[in-house]
Amino acid sequence: MSIPDSPFPIPAGATRILGIDPGSQRTGLGVIDVGADGRCTFVHARALKLLDADDFPSRLGLLCEGLEAALDEFQPQQVAIETVFMDKSATSALKLGHARGAALATVVRRRIPISEYAPRVIKQSLVGRGAADKQQVQHMVRLLLNIPEVKLQADAADALAVALTHAHMSATARRTGISTLDLRRRGT
Repeated sequence: MSIPDSPFPIPAGATRILGIDPGSQRTGLGVIDVGADGRCTFVHARALKLLDADDFPSRLGLLCEGLEAALDEFQPQQVAIETVFMDKSATSALKLGHARGAALATVVRRRIPISEYAPRVIKQSLVGRGAADKQQVQHMVRLLLNIPEVKLQADAADALAVALTHAHMSATARRTGISTLDLRRRGT
């Protein structure tokens, strides 16, 4: 089975990155193109709404279907995903882990390189502080991608933040000769 051409062609010399902010109720997807000069350009962002499913396993199915459709439509060359953080509820963390696992499996089956970033690393990469709040991260996403002050859904903005972090870490890795994995370890 061949995949049709994307209606969103990747510019010559650019790298397309899909960022994923996994969630069991909504999963954010954000797509950017990174030019050879390092400039990041907004392509698309949306949140997959999973609450319409009858049960939790069906939510995971919706997540996989929505992610598959995005992979077909935007044809990213790299994917970045946020890691699980521990919240007050073990049940919530476990459900988040299931959603993240479903997303990882979907991407890995496509053999697309995937990188993982902790929330603290993402905040530090974009805002300069690992304890930045969501509004600060969303502001930097808008600023860096030249997105007008329109309503940007929080999960979609977080996914764009993950993609931007990967773009920044990859550029730093190329300049320094340090692998992105080592850079991620230093940031935690």
